[in-house]
Amino acid sequence: MKHFLLLLFALTATTLSAKPREIRFKILETTDVHGNYFPYDYLNQQPGEGSLIRAYSFVKAQRQLMKPQHVLLLDAGDILQGQPSAYYYNFMDTVSQHACASVLNYMQYDAATVGNHDIEAGHAVYDRWTKECRMPMLGANIIRTSTGQPYWRPYTIIKKDGVRFAVLGLLTTGIPNWLPENLWSGMRFDDMVEVARKYMPEMRRQADIVIGLFHSGVGRENATGTKNENASLQVAQQVPGFDLILCGHDHRKANRKIANVNGDSVLVLNTGANAHFVAVANLVVEKNGKKVSVKSATGHLEDIDQWEVNPEMLAHFQPQIDAVKKFTQEVIGHNATELTTRPAFFGPSAFVDFIHQLQLKITGAQISFVAPLSFDARIPVGTIRVSDMFNLYKFENMLYVMQLTGQEIKDFLEYSYAGWTQQMSSPSDHLLLFNDRTINSPESWQRLRTPSYNFDSAAGILYEVDVTKPRGQKITIKSLATGEPFDLKQTYRVAVNSYRGNGGGGLMTEGAGIPREQLVKRVVWSTDKDLRYYLMQEIRQQKDIAPKALNQWKFVPENWTTPAAQRDSITLFK
Repeated sequence: MKHFLLLLFALTATTLSAKPREIRFKILETTDVHGNYFPYDYLNQQPGEGSLIRAYSFVKAQRQLMKPQHVLLLDAGDILQGQPSAYYYNFMDTVSQHACASVLNYMQYDAATVGNHDIEAGHAVYDRWTKECRMPMLGANIIRTSTGQPYWRPYTIIKKDGVRFAVLGLLTTGIPNWLPENLWSGMRFDDMVEVARKYMPEMRRQADIVIGLFHSGVGRENATGTKNENASLQVAQQVPGFDLILCGHDHRKANRKIANVNGDSVLVLNTGANAHFVAVANLVVEKNGKKVSVKSATGHLEDIDQWEVNPEMLAHFQPQIDAVKKFTQEVIGHNATELTTRPAFFGPSAFVDFIHQLQLKITGAQISFVAPLSFDARIPVGTIRVSDMFNLYKFENMLYVMQLTGQEIKDFLEYSYAGWTQQMSSPSDHLLLFNDRTINSPESWQRLRTPSYNFDSAAGILYEVDVTKPRGQKITIKSLATGEPFDLKQTYRVAVNSYRGNGGGGLMTEGAGIPREQLVKRVVWSTDKDLRYYLMQEIRQQKDIAPKALNQWKFVPENWTTPAAQRDSITLFK
């Protein structure tokens, strides 16, 4: 009898231990935070929306609800650039621990992928930041050229309640097209699909669940080719083995499922930008002995602006908040005329032409190319502070002088205006090239087919843009601004930011027709500091500014384009 009871007990224990166990996990993602660590709007000197401190209220609540071992917190890159808070700790206070590292450590992130704007900050910044962060930094396709191995970790294994998660980091491959080589020296950027295929077998051997953490936009379904800028769907479709893909870079919110080549469903999430949303993946996992499977995966985007700021975290970071506030509140000059980007979409504007004039002054170039880098920015009449410079010039671009022929200059502008304007066939047509699918989007910038930071105009030449003409035939260059003839065969010195000079937006390569490998040979001079620095120095020197439009170009026929511009302004900014 005793032996029978022992046998029965053993069988019962075995049966119970073999019973499948259901575990629920929440995978939380932030991406494209762009320096919005603190709930303060430094540009307008007022309390701000979004922010990681506000997001932490949600993160903390999920950890309390689910228990910490059932929550993963991940970031998909572009966190070191975009706000004064990032700029200050990138370049002004380089002695203290970087505020971004402090915030990520405080929030206890599990892993992060590096973004292109993180690399834009330069080796000194991101190498220091990486050392200060306590979570693993990922970038499987960012290869150290001296060794052939990843510059950062390719993936990390995170164990939560007996379940092993592999998180693979991948970065968009477009960096050589956008950034000066000194910012990414010693690196190359391999194709995302190829690298994902390389690491998938070893990740599946080591982990139960595989997550893609990509700084690359969603992109198109059934995309083909290599080194696509936005390749997240392409990886999801072509590389079986992912249970979840969290992405970023394109600032477009996404919550969708897609079938891979094996017919398996993969959840793909993207939070947008600036810490206004957190992506939430709800995974129901079944653990049966050593076997683990995902029974269901659902997602949503949590609106962080519906959450209160976390008071403990706010108090903890108040010294850093105040340090950046002091930096941005410094008065550097006075503005006699309002500056706004809105007129720049419809013709010459004081906002863009002020930058044109500065570029020509710094470089001594004959011609300048500039686009409105801020979509809808405004600097009012009155005191100019450091904070206004982040409205006037959004990115940390260097300034180049490049040698271009007259024909290349014309072709560059043809490409710019082809993405900017549509061909009008009647006075009632749109002037701007809207995206028909997103023309009513609540996000105004998404209403355009081409990002407005690729709407380059020129200064130093007099020209017209005939919007009734087809692509490639819109531009007529009358002369140089000095009145001298403009010669398509002559070589000119052209001032252009480093993003454009490295091929960003395709205006130099697809437009002007310069092979990418030749671009660096065309650069004859470069600044050693970003253009925002020179803007601040110029305003400090002038003290009082009153920028005016140069009026060196115009849209024609004006009896069509003037009323069309008025209509389109309402459509774009309503």
